[in-house]
Order: sequence, then C-alpha cells, then structure tokens
Amino acid sequence: MANVTFINNPVTLLGTELKAGDKAPDFTVLSNDLKEVSLADTAGKVRIFSAVPSIDTGVCDAQTRRFNEEASKLDHVEVLTISADLPFAQKRWCAASGLEHAKTFSDHRDFSFAESYGVGMKEFRLLARAVFIVDSNDMITYVEYVPEGTNHPNYESAIEAAKNSK
Repeated sequence: MANVTFINNPVTLLGTELKAGDKAPDFTVLSNDLKEVSLADTAGKVRIFSAVPSIDTGVCDAQTRRFNEEASKLDHVEVLTISADLPFAQKRWCAASGLEHAKTFSDHRDFSFAESYGVGMKEFRLLARAVFIVDSNDMITYVEYVPEGTNHPNYESAIEAAKNSK
C-alpha cells in the first residue's frame, strides 16, 4: 500500500492500491440527493475521481475548485469529488461555495469507494487525498496517492492525464 500520513502521522489505508493500467473497480456512493451512484452511472466520459478527507477544509476546498475549474475547459472530462462527509454537508458546501454544479459524492455509508480504491484511512474513517483518472472504457490512466493528506495533489499532472485520456 501507499505510504500516507495525515497531519504528519502514519495512517493505515484500507483496500487495494491501484495503478495506471488497472481496470477501475466498481463502487457505490451517495449523491447529494441520497441516490446511489456506481461506476457504471458515471460512464461515457473521462472522469477525475478526486478523493478528499473533508470538503470543509481549505485544501479539499481548493482541490475541488481547481479540478472543477480546469475540467470545465474540457468537454470530455467530468470531475467527481468523493469524501466521507455526509451528503447534506456536501450539498451545503456546494451552495455556499458557488459551485452548485460540482459533483460531490458521499462514501460515508458504505466506505465502498475508500476500500475499492485503497484510500480509506482506518484511523479516522476518512478518505486519503488521492486522484484517479479513469477513461471512458473504465481503465485507470493516472493515479496519485498524495503522501501527506494535508498537501495538494499534482494538479498539472492529473489534468494533463485527463486531457490525454479518451
């Protein structure tokens, strides 16, 4: 598994570490209106799966804004921000942030995405910060497990990978 810290303390990641070239695993998360969403429900575009510990923190806020801003310039790319926050908190954040069209999903109920993508922090029941680019054929083309959970991902590399995915 990836070596990840959160506030400089080592954490245990649940699930399987993924790499570019792997088939994207299925998962079930909840939308802001409490509907179940799976990998199949997101099919048809290149997807940026942006895993964040909590949408209400500064780095997670910035990550969500940056990926949504960059992807809005790309017709074939969709951003899905996933955290263990409750859907109500995510909906409130979207409205307050002015990103009402941002797609945020809660993994709170089943921790399905966390375990399928190897980002579940056992000690906190939060998602570790990570980015997965999944192409329209459900193949992973880019993976970044951010080594320190309070740091930003490599936005440029992820966006470039999304641009080059079909």
